[in-house]
Amino acid sequence: MRLYHSTKVIENQQQEGSDFIKPRKLPNPILASPQHRDLHRELLFCYRRSLLPRIKPELQCVLEHKQREQHKQRELALCPPSDLEVKLHMRQQKIQVYEEEEKKRSESLQNIPEFVRVRGSLRRTQTFYS
Repeated sequence: MRLYHSTKVIENQQQEGSDFIKPRKLPNPILASPQHRDLHRELLFCYRRSLLPRIKPELQCVLEHKQREQHKQRELALCPPSDLEVKLHMRQQKIQVYEEEEKKRSESLQNIPEFVRVRGSLRRTQTFYS
């Protein structure tokens, strides 16, 4: 009953204000163009028939890639390393220590004068005095 009454009031107000020009919304020239309507119709058609590729935005792809990487890292952190991985890690550490020692030794040799290096490389000869 109330709904009927409110529509009656609106009709009465429209009849009373019939001498005024009613404002209308201006048409959007882009939306009203036939090219836009055709394009929109084609996109809707392709979407309904699932002909459009399901390409995600680049930002969403990057976010999902990071989440996958974090998930992999968490899984690797949970499982203990195998014996092979432990041995390889130990071997890698030994090689790094050896390379650092070699580097230090070569740097120390560069700081020594040349005649001292040559003297150290000479053979030791025994001299016998009778």
